[in-house]
Amino acid sequence: MSEKKKRIAMIASKADIAGAYPPLILATTAAAMDYEVGIFFTFFGLNMLKKKKLNKLKVTPVGQTAMPMPIPQIVGMIPGMTDMATAMMKSWMKGANVAKLQELMDISIESGVKLIACQMTMDVMKIKRKQLIDECEVGGAATFLEFASEADITLYF
Repeated sequence: MSEKKKRIAMIASKADIAGAYPPLILATTAAAMDYEVGIFFTFFGLNMLKKKKLNKLKVTPVGQTAMPMPIPQIVGMIPGMTDMATAMMKSWMKGANVAKLQELMDISIESGVKLIACQMTMDVMKIKRKQLIDECEVGGAATFLEFASEADITLYF
């Protein structure tokens, strides 16, 4: 009789670059460690499952008080600062040899990570199934809770 796999359940609720990396890095790492992995994408995190949206995520400097280069909040509101902060973050990630978000999503899919799009969020934000990647499933809180009820680790992002 084979031993049951460890299970990790995550909730992804953010869709800026800083919010998208943690669930995907942890999902791909856990899958490589032979965990059963599931991510529930809700609210803005659902944008990670939209077709061709993952590479367009940004970093908004307003409210990011812990950025390595402190930027006065008022400066973050100047037009073009979001694009500049995004380019800077992508440059840092590339310099550190961190995979791109799309690469991490592709590895997640290839590794069998369960990707669950929140039905309620889809209804609230008027998102249609055809707008999402084919590899995800649509489910509600009960779908995620069923998976998470047997999780060894549960994380929220």
